[in-house]
Amino acid sequence: MTTTIPYFASVENIPVLNAAAAFTPTTTSVFRDSRRTSPLVISDNISVIPWGAGNKMPYRILDLIEQDETLTTCLDTQSELCYGAGLRLCDQDAPQFVKEQIRDFLLSNDLPEYWLGIAKDFKTFGFAVSVLILSRDASRIISIHRKEACYCRFAPADAQGRIPTVHYADWRSTPTPQDIESIPILDPRSPWDDLLDRTGKPKARKFAVISRIPTTDSTYYPIPGYASLFRSKWYDIKQLIGTAKEAKLRNSAPIKYHIEISENFWRDIFQSEHITDIRLQRERMIEEKQKILDFLTGAENSGKVWFSKYYMTPDGKEQHDVLIHRIENSKEGGDWQTDIQEAINMICFATRVHSNLVGSVPGKTQSNNSGSDKRELYTISQALQKPYHDILLRPIGLVIRFNEWTGVHPSVPFIQLTTLDEHKDAKTVSI
Repeated sequence: MTTTIPYFASVENIPVLNAAAAFTPTTTSVFRDSRRTSPLVISDNISVIPWGAGNKMPYRILDLIEQDETLTTCLDTQSELCYGAGLRLCDQDAPQFVKEQIRDFLLSNDLPEYWLGIAKDFKTFGFAVSVLILSRDASRIISIHRKEACYCRFAPADAQGRIPTVHYADWRSTPTPQDIESIPILDPRSPWDDLLDRTGKPKARKFAVISRIPTTDSTYYPIPGYASLFRSKWYDIKQLIGTAKEAKLRNSAPIKYHIEISENFWRDIFQSEHITDIRLQRERMIEEKQKILDFLTGAENSGKVWFSKYYMTPDGKEQHDVLIHRIENSKEGGDWQTDIQEAINMICFATRVHSNLVGSVPGKTQSNNSGSDKRELYTISQALQKPYHDILLRPIGLVIRFNEWTGVHPSVPFIQLTTLDEHKDAKTVSI
């Protein structure tokens, strides 16, 4: 049974010290859990590889993204840049009957929503899942749609290293076999040959195509580049600055201590004390927090020592259950301007989005690029989407080839901002 950990981030006052302590969860385990995971058996026919030790890592990732306006905006910008001018099926050279088939296909499928959806999954989680649905006689593909990546879990790979099935369900709780949609995955090494082979078999009318960012590490669930934000502490630093400013504005009590607590710390307490009720878990958290605050109050006068267990990950990094950081009080209120600017710049850098593309960066002194520089930044950002388009367009290529749409090819034009002498705001450019 997986123990549910309530959200426990908070700011607690320490009246004796006229200060406050910020409790936050550790984020170093986001995307990559240091513990080995075993397949989760749902039934005799369904087994999945958990995404994170509790199989809830994507929901935690989304929760952390939604708590930071800069990271949310940067990932949305990356998705919109990948979307470009939208997915188009270019049929200028196609015969008339093919053009009619494409019009019918576009009326039955919402390609703009599909294209933006897989772009968001691709930029957020590093992979996207497209589903191809064939007609009853398997003569053509009649539908293509997206399965949200956060609800997808992969089956264990076979002896050849091929993942046979993707299981789609709401994994916030453990679903029953009846709640799970199991979809066979086309072999990513040769999806066209696999599609032809499978369509000759009875009842094979729905297939999944996995679009995945190639990574240097072989994992079931890819680790996108911006994951470095959580391991380098810049995400935590930005959150802490916001917490400190809020505490200062609310009660004029500066943040004196930053206390990071791993979810494993709470999970071990709940399991050892057999606490499963959410309400009792919250009460136990409050009790444990008070013990830490009492320790900090006493330690101010008597120099006590806090003992906390830690372990070494396979890559040689220390993982602590509890970390207490003392914060200097020299910066209060508006004096955090340069620090928040630095933190925002690091988030923009990690997500490869220039700050001028998403808005101004807060700070007392800031540089603003010229219009020409911004146009070049926008052009460069869209040009960098080319390899992702090549990967994401593969399912559309299968549709065109299987339906025998001669003279048709997919295209994702770029939007190029123009100069004033061209007398128009923007134009689309195809490669």
